[in-house]
Amino acid sequence: MGEVIAAYLVHDAKGNFEKKAEGIALGLTVGTWTDMPVLEQEQLRKHKGRVVSIEALEDSEKTNLYFGKKMGRALIKIAYPALNFSSDFPAVLTTIFGKLSLDGEIKLVDLELKGELRTAFPGPRFGIDGIRGQLDVYNRPLVMSIFKGVLGRNLEFLEHQLKEQALGGVDVIKDDEILFDNPLTPFDERIKLSRKILKAVYEETGHRTLYAVNLSGRTFDLLEKAKRAAEAGADALLFNVHSYGLDVLQGLREHVDLPIMAHPAFSGGLTASSFYGVSNALLLGKLVRYAGADFSLFPSPYGNVAIPREEALAIGENLTGHETEWKTSFPVPSAGIHPGMVPDLVADFGMESIINAGGGVHGHPDGARGGGKAFRQAVDAVLQGRDLESYAREHSELEKALQLWGGAPSGSK
Repeated sequence: MGEVIAAYLVHDAKGNFEKKAEGIALGLTVGTWTDMPVLEQEQLRKHKGRVVSIEALEDSEKTNLYFGKKMGRALIKIAYPALNFSSDFPAVLTTIFGKLSLDGEIKLVDLELKGELRTAFPGPRFGIDGIRGQLDVYNRPLVMSIFKGVLGRNLEFLEHQLKEQALGGVDVIKDDEILFDNPLTPFDERIKLSRKILKAVYEETGHRTLYAVNLSGRTFDLLEKAKRAAEAGADALLFNVHSYGLDVLQGLREHVDLPIMAHPAFSGGLTASSFYGVSNALLLGKLVRYAGADFSLFPSPYGNVAIPREEALAIGENLTGHETEWKTSFPVPSAGIHPGMVPDLVADFGMESIINAGGGVHGHPDGARGGGKAFRQAVDAVLQGRDLESYAREHSELEKALQLWGGAPSGSK
């Protein structure tokens, strides 16, 4: 039937990780073992958690300073029989990290689905190939921009932003994650507006742009609202998955025929600590992909909300790595991105990624249209093996962007 193998970073002052691992394996499954009669052991053996491996790690001064004492560290892997839980994310996560998450000294860093359990989670409906097919763009990273400064503004303001970004050559435009339903820019009206404007830009330029509308509201209203969006011709949904839960994302994936963009809002409350919580690579990479996100936004290694480079790269690998059962998802490194960062973004995340910017588009001296062009020019320069500075001498929008923001921040690598 299968099992889940969970990997934990465990901290312990006594360093007795064999005992710690066995305690976790039993505590989250059958509860006890050695004091149990032999007959009961045989009856419950198929439900018992199993210690897969224990890897002791070097001491860390940072860890010792955080806990205020010397702490041993180990990477522990434990297998949980799928027989113990139903095949859904709430059951899986409660089993492998429910009460254990309250320990304060354990971080869930990875999980691996084995056997039939792998077919319980749908993965992206469209994936990277499907999104590229809709845009007819196959040979470069995509460029994405964001509606900015829209609170308190009306549809006319949104219309101008939408048109300028699309004319700048961006491939995907998304709502700001804090743009919820309001009388000035209603959900349905934003979809109608996007269809009109993006169709006009396509007819004028031949460039297609997708718009992701923010799906928000009470949980039990989301499915009807998402279906309404699909019927109205929406291109994609932006979804604050970590405010709602992975199972809600999976439900939308299974019942709505639209690409879904997973926003990382609220995820920092789960991932920010190095010592407890959940790893970025697991939450923003593997889990949102398994649940059905076609895009996953996450902090880049060099923006204004940067995370360590190795963590960002691990997110990208979990989104794009080959897995027979699931399509790949677009990695979207974000936050504080400007055109000077494009060489590093392409080097780190490759062609199968999306370059996403808000202020880096709208803050351009020539407005959003110039900002979009600057990003597209930066991408073209990288694809041609040119350095940005020399390419900018032939392209004014990129030149103005580099004059304003410079190149990649020092130490970004």
